[in-house]
Amino acid sequence: MMTETSVQVDFAGLRLKNPVMTASGTSGYSDELGDFMDVNALGGFVTKSISIRPRRGNPTPRVVETDAGMLNTIGLANVGLDRFVAEKIPTLEAMAEAGVAIFVNIAGTTIEDYVAVTERLARERAIAGFELNISCPNVKKGGISFGTDPVQVEEITSAVKEVTHGKVLIVKLTPTVTDIRVTAQAAVEGGADALSLVNTFTAMVIDIETRRPLLADRTGGLSGPAIKPIAVYLVNRVYNGVTKGTDVPILGMGGIRTASDAIEFMMAGASAVAVGTASFVDPACAAAVIEGIRVFCDRQHITDVTELIGSLE
Repeated sequence: MMTETSVQVDFAGLRLKNPVMTASGTSGYSDELGDFMDVNALGGFVTKSISIRPRRGNPTPRVVETDAGMLNTIGLANVGLDRFVAEKIPTLEAMAEAGVAIFVNIAGTTIEDYVAVTERLARERAIAGFELNISCPNVKKGGISFGTDPVQVEEITSAVKEVTHGKVLIVKLTPTVTDIRVTAQAAVEGGADALSLVNTFTAMVIDIETRRPLLADRTGGLSGPAIKPIAVYLVNRVYNGVTKGTDVPILGMGGIRTASDAIEFMMAGASAVAVGTASFVDPACAAAVIEGIRVFCDRQHITDVTELIGSLE
């Protein structure tokens, strides 16, 4: 009799039904994705960034396709804390009741902003944890300016950790540093329960006819398949240099389109993965990745998907 594969994973003390989540900013607040797939099949859902006040974001055009990827400079546009609580929490509550771990991505321009949003949302039972966005390259204040300085990484992580009321705190790291292990270690020392990496790479596309950047804000964050090999490398670098042998898991992301991509990240050291840009091409991509992981494990006679984590030889 064949043993059924378990695809459940432990993520910072949370038992996820599978290791696949959404990447922040690519699936809205969940109701947008629900028209295309069963969102309750996800292991976790990460919302788009929420700031203390509504943000209109950057001027348009703010999205452009490029070879094997996409540049965006959305600028953390969102409905703000009050509308999020009033309008979006009810949808997320239904997902949480179905066993999906809900994480809210938190943005701000000051440490006090991050603390205020987290403290308010920590009261919501539907929310399992937070993803601290200190790595967005598309805002003038906050964002990546926090994430490149290990001293500030530790400071903001510690401040937010104090108001999570025991909920999971994930710190999202930027790849735009000399050694990502340094900022990863700073986040861990600040109290991060988990790390997510990587965020996008700052990049530019030029219209050769006008000799101007195609994006109104000139540069944007590059995501998609173009960054996947770098992202896999950086996950492995942080796993081997910071988190291996600890109870701090990694949420790996960057160009995941298929189960094979996800498995690469897990072998490199990620405990869970997030599907992002691929959802714009195929909104049901995450569901296909979940099933593909299960099929791979069955074919490889792997009875527990956690055997893949950090199994790179």
